[in-house]
Amino acid sequence: MSEVIPTVEEPILPAEAIVEKAFSKTSEFIPKSEPTTNRRERTRTPSDMFEKVVFVNRCAKVVKGGRRFSFSALLVVGDKKGKVGVGFGKAREVSEAIRKGTENAKKNLFAYNIGPSTLPHEVNGSFGGGRVLLRPASLGTGLIAGGGVRSVLEAAGVKDVLAKSMGSSNAANVVKATVDALSKLRTRTQILELRGKKRPPRPAAVEVAS
Repeated sequence: MSEVIPTVEEPILPAEAIVEKAFSKTSEFIPKSEPTTNRRERTRTPSDMFEKVVFVNRCAKVVKGGRRFSFSALLVVGDKKGKVGVGFGKAREVSEAIRKGTENAKKNLFAYNIGPSTLPHEVNGSFGGGRVLLRPASLGTGLIAGGGVRSVLEAAGVKDVLAKSMGSSNAANVVKATVDALSKLRTRTQILELRGKKRPPRPAAVEVAS
């Protein structure tokens, strides 16, 4: 006679446990879904650049159906360590015009010769009808400037300066005249090199015996 093998009844598992048991060996190969993030946050890059909107202009074009508005924005971008860039953007919306102007300014960043807190010497700048005078100031004077001149100097990292706009009040011309003035700045070492001289070494400190 053949032996009768007793059957052992397996416990009935819920459907979720059966699926988990079937894929337990391959679950480590299944890619896990990443936490959902906002698309804007994913594409945004952190930046410590100083950005300031100098002027926003609105232009209205009269068409058959009414008026069609467009905006232009003038922006200044800098790292407060001597680098400054000026950008101009146009769009149908203000936010888009500012974004375009910021991207344009970051593409046109240039380094200028400025001191730790003020300018190395007095300088004049001009662009179109705009004329700007910049003078170095003693420590603690502050940024005595206004309008587009102040925006450019803040972006450059100048803390003590005396500035005067003596020409056109057009924001674009004033900003570009300020950038032209910064481009004319030279350090003492650069001027001596142009004259074919070397900067004399500083005298060593002499200790006075008491």
